[in-house]
Amino acid sequence: MNNLLNFTTGLSLALVVLVLVSVRRAHIRVEYSVSWLGAALTLLVLSRSRRLLEDMARFLGIEDPPLAMLLLVGCLFLLVLYRVSMIISELKDANIALAQRVAILEYHLQSMHEETQRSG
Repeated sequence: MNNLLNFTTGLSLALVVLVLVSVRRAHIRVEYSVSWLGAALTLLVLSRSRRLLEDMARFLGIEDPPLAMLLLVGCLFLLVLYRVSMIISELKDANIALAQRVAILEYHLQSMHEETQRSG
């Protein structure tokens, strides 16, 4: 059990460092990094607090506390991925709307250009 908890501690610390480095290098925006940092810190707290982990396992009705931790962390990361999917969907919709607006502007510019050539 200790090996698993130590591994998850290392994994959560690596995730925190990775997210912070990504924010610093502008690979990820700050507002999107918050959910990843929250997930990594939750993993860190669960992997270091044996009493909290045992209480959570008892509450969930799971005999093995590390299994409860993995279940909770898996659910947490699913929520983060769902949030990312929502953001991507919003961006795709905004991209489509922007492309349509650009096409309309190009049409108007072309119409104005043709009109000026006919009159001039």
